[in-house]
Amino acid sequence: MAIRFVPIPTETARHYQRGGVDAHGHAPERAVSDGGGNPCRHCLRHIPEGAEMLILAHRPFDSLQPYAETGPVFLCAEECAAWGGEGLPPIFRPDGEPRLVKGYGPNDRIVYGLGKVVPTEELAARAEEVLADPRVAYVHVRSSTNNCFTCRVDRA
Repeated sequence: MAIRFVPIPTETARHYQRGGVDAHGHAPERAVSDGGGNPCRHCLRHIPEGAEMLILAHRPFDSLQPYAETGPVFLCAEECAAWGGEGLPPIFRPDGEPRLVKGYGPNDRIVYGLGKVVPTEELAARAEEVLADPRVAYVHVRSSTNNCFTCRVDRA
């Protein structure tokens, strides 16, 4: 099965980058990247050391409901191009932390029994496996240590 890694939408990134409020109604915080652990959820690259970044609360769901998790994410402070490449985005380093892969149904609810923490080298295969389940509409990839939303995975 062909899959694609999907960043937060460009209109959402621009909203934050232009000073719009986050999921909690606050302006994003500005900080400087340390270059190692600040993955942008739009370009799906690590924000370079010394570059300005935003820290904000993001909810990757359209509506408020019990499964609509909100969490902290990083974003390039300057407008960046959305990830649209093939394969595994650069945000996933081979030596990086394992990731939590979770399947969601068309009602934006977690499909129980499918969530699993996997090493980076197994990420794409696990996303394909979860998307093969007919109950699953899309996948979220999250930090295994902090549960922060990283990106979405869709069928290509």
